[in-house]
Amino acid sequence: MKRIAIDMDEVIADFNPKMLAAFNHRFSENLHLSDLQGFTIQQLRPALKEQIEEMIGEPDFFSDLALIKDSQKVIRKLSERYEIFITTAAMEFPGSFNAKFLWLKKHFSFVSSMNIVFCGNKGILHADYLIDDNARHFIKFSGEGILYTAPHNVHLVGYRRVENWQEVAKIFLS
Repeated sequence: MKRIAIDMDEVIADFNPKMLAAFNHRFSENLHLSDLQGFTIQQLRPALKEQIEEMIGEPDFFSDLALIKDSQKVIRKLSERYEIFITTAAMEFPGSFNAKFLWLKKHFSFVSSMNIVFCGNKGILHADYLIDDNARHFIKFSGEGILYTAPHNVHLVGYRRVENWQEVAKIFLS
């Protein structure tokens, strides 16, 4: 059975709406999703980088993210044909472990807890595919990286790219 590793934030968990709302509220700004085309908020507001990362690092920040459309349905179908691992580079925000784990158990209870991987460098993963919004995770990954489109990566080229979970389904379930 082939293995598919799937990132959490901006791939199955809709990080940006919460991030934008929290950022705009905390810093009295009015950024929109369209402002993030090609950038992260930290790149747009480098003077606030440390404060932004403190906000993201709050223990409950990841607890109530919305699901990315169709991710649950498609991953459930994928799990019938592939070994599925949910992988998150949680070492960047170690305070997020509990909230992320509880979120995954709530929305993806059909994925075994033993197949949830909290890591830093995703090059350690042994999988055939990695679906991720951040191409830096493909550098030392031995399988095929598939870039899930997110605002910050819209200008990246050189990777197989998917725009949504229906495109993922076409690749793996056709």
